[in-house]
Amino acid sequence: MYVIAHLSDPHLDGSDEARSRLRRITSYLQQFRRPVDVVLVTGDLADHGLPEEYAELAEELKLDVPVLVLPGNHDVSTPFRDGLASFVDASGAGHPIHQVRQVGKARFVLLDTTVPGENHGLLPEESLAWLDGVLREPFDGPLFVAFHQPPFNLHHPTMDQWMLRTREPFAAVLQDKPVTALLAGHVHNAITATFAGIPLCVAPGIRSSVPLPFEPESPTGSLVDPTTEPGFALHIHVPGEPLQTVYRYPR
Repeated sequence: MYVIAHLSDPHLDGSDEARSRLRRITSYLQQFRRPVDVVLVTGDLADHGLPEEYAELAEELKLDVPVLVLPGNHDVSTPFRDGLASFVDASGAGHPIHQVRQVGKARFVLLDTTVPGENHGLLPEESLAWLDGVLREPFDGPLFVAFHQPPFNLHHPTMDQWMLRTREPFAAVLQDKPVTALLAGHVHNAITATFAGIPLCVAPGIRSSVPLPFEPESPTGSLVDPTTEPGFALHIHVPGEPLQTVYRYPR
């Protein structure tokens, strides 16, 4: 059994509120009778992309298990690389921050789908070519591709402007590749779907949720509802069995 704790969108900004919401998740993980194999955080780690926010994150993510991180639209590449250097293994400098990480029996391809200064996601030709080459490498074990912006519409008039736009080229690269699952964040909701015939799991937001258009509005009247419980996903992989995802909202 291989277990991934999938976190997303903590949006740390130096406030007690953001810090305490993340700690509700990490403290819960530290109580497990069997530790997870890896913790994955799929973007928007910082709220403003400031060096002091990443310094705070580096302290909060000091866990007893491997931690993988990738950027979201609120993150900024250079301070992200500098402040989270102990968590990031990516060649080059600046943007994009693509990584290939092996943790135990699993391989993680961590894609940077962000566009500097924008909220939507893109995978330019260079990134797609890099991904295609990585996915063609032989690997005997579960293979996960993780990124921030999901490649579908939420049917939300605001959020749908900010999703991954290069969907068909992305699907073409994924076609016939041995990918176990796609893991994303960004939308602050727990969602399961498929893309290119591959299971796609989106982690809930730690900092807040986003009500759908037919749901009750946020009590703050804003896009996000900061009063909902912070949550995360547990992905459980057993060879020869379907991937299972369990969502948890620790109190």
